[in-house]
Amino acid sequence: MNNHRDSSSQNWHRPRFVLAGTNSGVGKTTFTLGLMAALQKRGLRVQGYKAGPDYIDPSYHTAVTGRVSRNLDTWMLTKDAVLEVYMRSSAAADISVIEGVMGFYDGKDPRSNVGSTAELSTVLRAPTILIVNVGKMARSAAAIVKGFQCFDDTVQISGVLVNHVGSLGHYRLVQTAIEQECSIPVLGYLPKREDLRIPDRHLGLIPAIERGELQSLFDELANAVEETVNVDELLAIAAKAPDLPAREPVLFRMQEEMRTGIRYENERRVKIAIARDAAFNFYYPENLELLEYYGAELLYFSPLAGELVPYEADGLYLGGGFPEEFAKDLSEHSELIRQVRELVETGIPTFAECGGYMFLTDSITDLHGDTYPMVGLLPEKIVMQARLVALGYREIEALTDSVLLAAGEKARGHEFHYSSAQLTSDSADGLTAAYQVSDRFGQKLDGFVKDNLFASYMHFHFASNPLMAERFVSFCHQFREMKKSKLQ
Repeated sequence: MNNHRDSSSQNWHRPRFVLAGTNSGVGKTTFTLGLMAALQKRGLRVQGYKAGPDYIDPSYHTAVTGRVSRNLDTWMLTKDAVLEVYMRSSAAADISVIEGVMGFYDGKDPRSNVGSTAELSTVLRAPTILIVNVGKMARSAAAIVKGFQCFDDTVQISGVLVNHVGSLGHYRLVQTAIEQECSIPVLGYLPKREDLRIPDRHLGLIPAIERGELQSLFDELANAVEETVNVDELLAIAAKAPDLPAREPVLFRMQEEMRTGIRYENERRVKIAIARDAAFNFYYPENLELLEYYGAELLYFSPLAGELVPYEADGLYLGGGFPEEFAKDLSEHSELIRQVRELVETGIPTFAECGGYMFLTDSITDLHGDTYPMVGLLPEKIVMQARLVALGYREIEALTDSVLLAAGEKARGHEFHYSSAQLTSDSADGLTAAYQVSDRFGQKLDGFVKDNLFASYMHFHFASNPLMAERFVSFCHQFREMKKSKLQ
């Protein structure tokens, strides 16, 4: 099973399938990881994807497949951009496994499929395998599948997988009913097994994944899938996915020498420091790749380990993550805290989102009530809450020129955090609101801009407006030239 290009029609063949659920918690991630691991063990190059803005599940995918998993989001990105992300990243893979989000038809708006797994499946023209929890039911499962089939005739539900099966006899009842009433194959099942449960998405999960602590679970999932799922038939369905037409890129558009704006030789490429460790690890791959595309060399460092920002850095990107889980350790790295404060005050272009933004405030108070000092550049204190404080898509319009956006430019992203920010000073000290944000509750001013600093709770997807990456690199180049002139 291989990707190939039909030169006569300029079409691309990409074996692929979407794993969708009737609802959240139905077992999408369990089946996804099991199938990825099983396919990997068969010697296939597996490329993973996650519908929507999730960061945790792609970390699982990457650990299983050894290939960086990607988010495919039809609300944050245009359909052309989604297709480009997919086509670029699946080129060297034998098969693509796309994990859905929430229920199949759940997305940005209850009145349409926008942002849903269903919309993504139509954009990718990908066969969909519907996952159903059939615990305590038999023939009724067919009614559920039938409803999903009939709800929208633009989607292609090509098969069914069932979860929480009580016995082989139970599976046969469900299989017979669905195949008779829905005329699509039931490809297999997973039984009720507590040992196959994916760990809760607790805040220490990503480090555990990176340390390889879940490998035994992945192996068990692969074995379970091979025992009770018809993997060969699933591969045949994936191979029949229609060819995708070649199209002009909208994100990575031109060769290096043809770009407008940033055109530098390797020795003149700007260098951007990227915080990456257990505390800061939420980055869309395209955000980093677009920075490189526009002329940046990325330098990774670990604030959690007390590593300083590389001295040659011309820019600083502090991504999301879980600084609250490591607040005590971070607060003890006084030299790093001093250096970051001085660098930002000196004018190094800095983008801090969510966890990175929290790091730049006065302090973080954890759920135990313990407070730890942070960098102190933003007059706020972060207080962790027991419940989710913000969740959802965001569309913003910049209120002022910054290192990311010019006034009036728009971008999209999402928020997901359990903390609240409380002002610690009435003095704004040069800080202004970065943007006006629109969500389902209306509009408000949010984020901070001061000189070359841009900080907010929002996770931006640069592919929603690639000018963000180009602009940030341009500011980094200006800062680099300023440093050079001071040394002369």
